[in-house]
Amino acid sequence: MVAISKQIAKDRLANVAEEKRFWCNDGRYLSNLEELKTALDSMADETYLFHANETKSDFAKWVDEVIGDDKLAKDLKKSATRPWAAKAVADRIKFLKSKTG
Repeated sequence: MVAISKQIAKDRLANVAEEKRFWCNDGRYLSNLEELKTALDSMADETYLFHANETKSDFAKWVDEVIGDDKLAKDLKKSATRPWAAKAVADRIKFLKSKTG
């Protein structure tokens, strides 16, 4: 397991480049983990299931490949419901923020 430095935590909490934003099928664009958490808190279950189901894990893939957080990506893959996914993101944000102080 890789230790999370202050800089890594800041990088993972930062906005991604515009061309790497996550497009939700409800029309939203997400630029960072806070926006992902807010989206997961409020999106319809149908939207969540469009992106996270037996055949794809869009949120986990974006978090892994763009944000660079493989731990959160694994947690998102295991999240069977939208509220579980939102909690996983909220918990990870809290952890990352604790490393930036």
